[in-house]
Amino acid sequence: MADSTKETFNPLFTNPLEAVGGMTISDLNRYLPALRDEKEIKMTIHQMEEGLFLTDGLSGLEKLPDSSIDLVVTDPPASPIKNSGGKTQPMTLQDYYQWNEKWLEQTSRVLKSTGSIYLICSWRYSGMYHALLSNYFNIQSRITWKNNTAKDQPRLGIWKNVLSDIWFATKTNEFMFNQKKVLGGSASDKKSNPTNFWADIIESTIVEDNKLGKNKPEQILNRIINMSSFKLNWIVDPFMESGCVGVVSKKTGRRFIGFESNQDQLLLAMKRIDQT
Repeated sequence: MADSTKETFNPLFTNPLEAVGGMTISDLNRYLPALRDEKEIKMTIHQMEEGLFLTDGLSGLEKLPDSSIDLVVTDPPASPIKNSGGKTQPMTLQDYYQWNEKWLEQTSRVLKSTGSIYLICSWRYSGMYHALLSNYFNIQSRITWKNNTAKDQPRLGIWKNVLSDIWFATKTNEFMFNQKKVLGGSASDKKSNPTNFWADIIESTIVEDNKLGKNKPEQILNRIINMSSFKLNWIVDPFMESGCVGVVSKKTGRRFIGFESNQDQLLLAMKRIDQT
């Protein structure tokens, strides 16, 4: 006779078709029950926790304690959606500017005094981010890399865009770089410093397995993380998408916190990071 008290497992999905790109039904049965939202972000400076959370980047950052994060690496959405009177609609340029101000202000608050931010963006918004970052950070450099798949092309039949920018800024002029502390105003061996034109990555072939969200090659994220953090440092991506920064953070022995408002993207990020 069967034991009626024995707990049975009922999968969330049994349909063999993929419900989310890159996710099998087995994946969904595994990762959907593990989803966490912003209400579960309960960290203090003395009790931090790695994790991926279903929330928008601003709300997630607001939950983190002051001066707790070593490095922020992110590619902000170019067309975020705002809620107004229960309806969703694209942001105006003014809304977008103010929205960026808010999350950058929170980023400054959560970064340690020696912390850094790398903001990856297209040429259309690069000037705006230069101005915004200068309100909260010390801008150290603008990095340029070749992006043959850039979607931010001119509307007219003129120069094709194949470049993308990465703004490197720090909370203070005393920060970590290339495995040592940089002191503002102090001399250094500038001849040995890497350049902000990443020509060695320009000509590299980006194979499919090496594309990490928006077609960023893994070499870019690996270089950023290795140059501006140590093992076990805390890294945050407020706009995680499918978890590219989290994947490289795990590979390099860093601790990662990611926020994503799109559930499908978050589930894919959970799978990718879990399987790294």
